[in-house]
Amino acid sequence: MSRNGKVIVAMSGGVDSSVTAALLKEQGYDCVGVFMRVGDAPIAEPSCSTTQTNVRRRLKHGCCSASDALDAKAIATRLGLPFYALNFRADFERIIDYFVDEYAQARTPNPCVQCNIQLKFGKLLDYADLMDAEFVATGHYARVVSGTQGAELHRAANRAKDQSYVLFGIRRRDLRRCLFPLGTYTDKSEVRSIAATLDLRVHDKPDSQEICFVPNNDYKQLVRSRRPETQRAGEIRDAAGNRLGTHEGIVNYTVGQRRGLGIAAGAPIYVTRLDVLSNTVHTGSAEALDAEGLIADRMNWLSDPPTARLARDIAIKIRHQHTPASGSIEPTDHAHSDHTGGENAVLARFASPQRAVTPGQAAVFYHHERVLGGGWIREALPSGDSTA
Repeated sequence: MSRNGKVIVAMSGGVDSSVTAALLKEQGYDCVGVFMRVGDAPIAEPSCSTTQTNVRRRLKHGCCSASDALDAKAIATRLGLPFYALNFRADFERIIDYFVDEYAQARTPNPCVQCNIQLKFGKLLDYADLMDAEFVATGHYARVVSGTQGAELHRAANRAKDQSYVLFGIRRRDLRRCLFPLGTYTDKSEVRSIAATLDLRVHDKPDSQEICFVPNNDYKQLVRSRRPETQRAGEIRDAAGNRLGTHEGIVNYTVGQRRGLGIAAGAPIYVTRLDVLSNTVHTGSAEALDAEGLIADRMNWLSDPPTARLARDIAIKIRHQHTPASGSIEPTDHAHSDHTGGENAVLARFASPQRAVTPGQAAVFYHHERVLGGGWIREALPSGDSTA
């Protein structure tokens, strides 16, 4: 019998999720390993005449590939865990559609956050209910801490690996069901050492560095193939409105981009704004990228939503690799540039200007270690904006 309850462990075939499963089993949980199948490739078994390595090489590689599935199954077998592959292909297609649609609207998407919201802490929790499991566990680097008002999401002890930013979308009521056993480790080498000690074959498997469904990390080709109508020529203009050149589609640009503009301006220039309606790429100096604040909407709160301005010890993170910036947050009905009002919106102000605040990315708000909540950046408020 389980000492601590039944847990569904999301096993991707990597070292983090493998060690997560091993640690939870050691702690007395009744673990069930699951692999989220989101592509076309079948999970093949090696035959007597074919080595597993050769099978893995010839199978299609992609998001949560068959090769990864083989690794996940092997680790589950090594640990003595039941193992299931769940077909989430249709759900994952919706995430890919979101990805290309955001680029089509001149917004820079974050598919990892959406995958966590819809699959790992959405569909997987539904599966846990069907399996009568109390918990879902992943190899994310974050911590769930018991607070005075229930479970809280906190940053990982390993700041370099902290993934609390991409977890802000978990529903508050579901936090108590989430297990992140790697959140207390201060160094990734400790995790690999555990895997090696347990003789897990993935102990030296490299971490994934790319968006899992984008071949060769070429998002532009993916958008072109799925939304060819977005490849529409338009103008590139400078801060004064002067025409500098032409482009073949604003989906090929992101705010803050410097390289690949194809323009010799005599001084460094950056993409500062993308205008879908006029199909124009606006450029300017690095300083033109500075923003005093931002508007974020579609908020998900992991604490009580603020009813007034919060300024003390508030930190704001505007992209995964961004160092959180001091600032304040407050509820707002600030109108969008299309004159619509706020939708569960927050006005964030930075203590000092931040560069390349990008619509479509997530803005996540912290109080010391705790994630208060987050939302999606709707617009940046440039330096000198009276609202900020």
